[in-house]
Amino acid sequence: MAATVREDGAGGQERGQRGCEHYDRGCLLKAPCCDKLYTCRLCHDNNEDHQLDRFKVKEVQCINCEKIQHAQQTCEECSTLFGEYYCDICHLFDKDKKQYHCENCGICRIGPKEDFFHCLKCNLCLAMNLQGRHKCIENVSRQNCPICLEDIHTSRVVAHVLPCGHLLHRTCYEEMLKEGYRCPLCMHSALDMTRYWRQLDDEVAQTPMPSEYQNMTVDILCNDCNGRSTVQFHILGMKCKICESYNTAQAGGRRISLDQQ
Repeated sequence: MAATVREDGAGGQERGQRGCEHYDRGCLLKAPCCDKLYTCRLCHDNNEDHQLDRFKVKEVQCINCEKIQHAQQTCEECSTLFGEYYCDICHLFDKDKKQYHCENCGICRIGPKEDFFHCLKCNLCLAMNLQGRHKCIENVSRQNCPICLEDIHTSRVVAHVLPCGHLLHRTCYEEMLKEGYRCPLCMHSALDMTRYWRQLDDEVAQTPMPSEYQNMTVDILCNDCNGRSTVQFHILGMKCKICESYNTAQAGGRRISLDQQ
């Protein structure tokens, strides 16, 4: 009864083989959308032209006795443990990672629960050390990662909160830092650049501009504080007079020779 269904979605998986690259579990999910069996929703979505709705899963198949049964933590036929952790809302089976189901997020998160709080404005579970210390953006997790353009809210990859409040996948954030330091959405510095700015101060002081540029000024806009100021032009960078960041851009306005004023 089970073997014929197994061939649909889990054809390469032998009887008794536990889990997949995504989860450690002792059962296959019967997809309510196509009646095929897959180890998890991600395996299903990677092989089908539609997505599996985890909340609509009603039945699973034991990997040992192959009995199809109602979704539950232990096989009713052979007592195989389908998952050390089981959520009867998300139908998530996995080894114990201190998971918990967040009613506000609507899905399970990796805990422990006491290390996280749910920010109602961001609509996301965040580490306790960010409580009262992050910039809120309404429903920020419902936006896709601006680097890979994949979903953040339901992703298995940890989200990284930037100082500006925007989110990136942690892996995308680490890759971004190899090429630059600014948020791809708002251009705010993605980490504390203070030490680098002070090093740049020294480099600017040690690098005099040619005489024809020494008395030139330029209007700049700071990407970090959003302030505008007029500063002396320098090829290495132009420092914001308000917050002393070099994360600035020329804001129109022509350069003016001081000795012409």
